[in-house]
Amino acid sequence: MAKQTSFSLSGQIVDVVNRKIIPGKVFVRDGKISAVVEDPMAKGPWIMPGLIDAHVHIESSMLIPSEFARLAVVHGTVGSISDPHEIANVLGLEGIEFMIRNGKKSPFRFYFGAPSCVPATTFESSGAAIGTKDIGSLLQMEEIRYLAEMMNFPGVIHGDKEVTKKIDLAKKYGRVIDGHAPGLTGPELKNYAAAGITTDHECFTKEEALEKIALGMKILIREGSAAKNFDALIGLMANHPESLMLCSDDKHPDDLIKGHINQLVKKALKQGYDLFDVLRSATLNPKVHYGLSNGLLQPGDPADMMVVDNPGDFNVLQTFIEGELAAENGKSFLHAVKEDTPNRFFCKPVSPAQLHVPARSDKIKVIQALDGQLITKTKILSAKTEGEALVSEPERDILKLVALNRYNAGSKPSVAFLNGFGLKKGAIASTVAHDSHNILAVGTNDRDLSRAINLLVENRGGIALANGDKENILPLPVAGIMTHEDGYKTAMLYQKLDKEAKALGSPLAAPFMTLSFMALLVIPELKLSDKGLFDAKSFELTSLYVE
Repeated sequence: MAKQTSFSLSGQIVDVVNRKIIPGKVFVRDGKISAVVEDPMAKGPWIMPGLIDAHVHIESSMLIPSEFARLAVVHGTVGSISDPHEIANVLGLEGIEFMIRNGKKSPFRFYFGAPSCVPATTFESSGAAIGTKDIGSLLQMEEIRYLAEMMNFPGVIHGDKEVTKKIDLAKKYGRVIDGHAPGLTGPELKNYAAAGITTDHECFTKEEALEKIALGMKILIREGSAAKNFDALIGLMANHPESLMLCSDDKHPDDLIKGHINQLVKKALKQGYDLFDVLRSATLNPKVHYGLSNGLLQPGDPADMMVVDNPGDFNVLQTFIEGELAAENGKSFLHAVKEDTPNRFFCKPVSPAQLHVPARSDKIKVIQALDGQLITKTKILSAKTEGEALVSEPERDILKLVALNRYNAGSKPSVAFLNGFGLKKGAIASTVAHDSHNILAVGTNDRDLSRAINLLVENRGGIALANGDKENILPLPVAGIMTHEDGYKTAMLYQKLDKEAKALGSPLAAPFMTLSFMALLVIPELKLSDKGLFDAKSFELTSLYVE
């Protein structure tokens, strides 16, 4: 970073705390705001507090924290509320320690949480578990700021002993508790909020969000690579700005290059929402809710700020963290930091024959993927058979979906069928597969499916594509979900794979991101784990076949 001990910036200073715009100068000394001096004649760009992503899984960028930071600062982001849930499912405490250690090597403000649900359910195989004792240890660490999203909302509602102990520990150590309760309303929601859950980033509708706000919960408006709820929820800004924060949740590297929280701010301003309300949702609100150390352009604050050309165009010109220039005109000044490469990968290659599905019924339950959503639907469809086996039928968009436990050398594939993915040929596969990050693959035929899966086995993680003699892979050696490589290079490789997946026929905006959520059991409706087809409504494994 460009080191500056003492300097000043002239322009239109946006004071989000006192809701006023001050033409003048911001003076910085030793990384802090030493003074803000009004000058009615001052001209220049707009100076604002740096942005905070109120909920993100860094791992979903496929980049280690220090590399994520290199890309994010270009867009005015100075910090993130980061849930290391993904790497915890692979490596447990070792993974969380890796994220903290690497994050400390960057000036970016990483505020990590203690993952509350590892594994997320007992209906899948993870690489590690975070128990109640581990949660207690984590919450006592200075680097851990909150209890991360409580996905097990049935456990909260029904007073599960282990869930209750984790919540009580968070209260004991004065940590706020993040929520995760898609579609939850009514008496069950009241019980969930009464347990001490303070946020939710999974609202589908404005009505659902309003019910949660009425119970004192903060709503995180999310716009990530797969899940996009901005349009459904931004209307809340008109009457409930104090209850809102902005987040990305999951951001693939190609999207992170294009923008971050600045995109949500710009979009909200374009729709006519108040400048202070919008900026507060990305600066002041997360600071107050989580007790953060980011600065807000007040004298004595850390000099965490961004400079934009004007609120209308909202082009980020500079980003400062504690007074040091982190990015300017699209160029990041943060340095790449390489670490050791922890991983946990033991499964063996699979053969096409292992993907065989017996034809036991004329009708099957099919997962319906929805573009831009984490939720899925259930379809009852007739299945195509060849001999005594069920096979993919690209003509009807009914494709084989495979989950394989990567933590067990003797694991066998679990197979279901998927609609809405649109592949006409070939197969894609990934070890970025929420929440346990086993191998997940979808394809039109068993040969390409097995080859895509085996590319991941050979490289101990990544995202891959196979189509006849053509194959491609982006290796992700760090826990099978991230890479140490340059973020811009990674984004280009990902973009190439994304383009190739779409060339196979997928109409989805982000095929690999959508695939990664087909094993996310805590989100309704029908998903696939390495243990079998899972009905999230009844919260139990279910048969593929309809008798």
